[in-house]
Amino acid sequence: MHVSQAEKAHRFQALNNRPGAFVIPNPWDAGTARILTSLGFEALTTTSAGLAFVLGRRDGDGSVTRDESLANAKAIVDATDLPVAADLENGYGHSPEAAAETIRLAGEEAGLVGASIEDATGDPRRPIYDFEPAVERVAAAAEAAHDLPFPFVLVGRAENFLHGRPDLDDTIRRLQAFEAVGADVLYAPGLTEAEDIRTVCAAVRKPVNVVMGLKGARFSVAELAALGVRRISVGSALSRAALGAFVRAAREIREQGTFRFAEGALPYAEVNDLVFGTIPIPVTLSTASSPS
Repeated sequence: MHVSQAEKAHRFQALNNRPGAFVIPNPWDAGTARILTSLGFEALTTTSAGLAFVLGRRDGDGSVTRDESLANAKAIVDATDLPVAADLENGYGHSPEAAAETIRLAGEEAGLVGASIEDATGDPRRPIYDFEPAVERVAAAAEAAHDLPFPFVLVGRAENFLHGRPDLDDTIRRLQAFEAVGADVLYAPGLTEAEDIRTVCAAVRKPVNVVMGLKGARFSVAELAALGVRRISVGSALSRAALGAFVRAAREIREQGTFRFAEGALPYAEVNDLVFGTIPIPVTLSTASSPS
């Protein structure tokens, strides 16, 4: 059954605003999007790193273009009836106008119903935008998002913790400013301590996204919900897990001359069925209620 973009948008808005926490996993192509859909998840979001790895590029250095990112997002949108959001890095340009144009294209041409804009510059010498430019960029993106003819969930991302700047006060200041200029969800990737996560969630009114799949962060969905988290993504973790299995198998072949890895591989027929959505999934475990 075909689901319109507007229907997906309203469904996604409700998902982000309902009580408790939900998991929004990160496919990196149409096939993984279809598999995650088959497994019963409620929404998907892209991964910039997963796409970079597929293209043989380094993530975060600007080598993946806006056109490539949006084409990948469109392929994922076309592969599923679930709402799809996207990791659009810094909006593929330093100006507020570039961030706004990226969001417009995401909604009007790629079929997306949400996206994130981050305050990372892509320049290792100055990895984080100064406060005012960072806020201006999110404000422009939020204006473009809210000009679309359907609800578009804009995520404002504060990247300090991923770039060697574990300054919680500055991170919260940025998230509060992003909220004030129109971001619908707040996100500070790299938080691994329960108290930091709880503090961020308490400091803002809008839903907070937390990324799992990082070393040192082993919280369950229920535990994150209890801390105040409303949305849980996994970034490049699924892509890296798949690549981990690939590299272990390749090393076994190259170094040992054996093929035992095949014992843990999904059967051919099961992969076919997952990709085409023919395996029934009786129970979904993608949500958890937060304490009342």
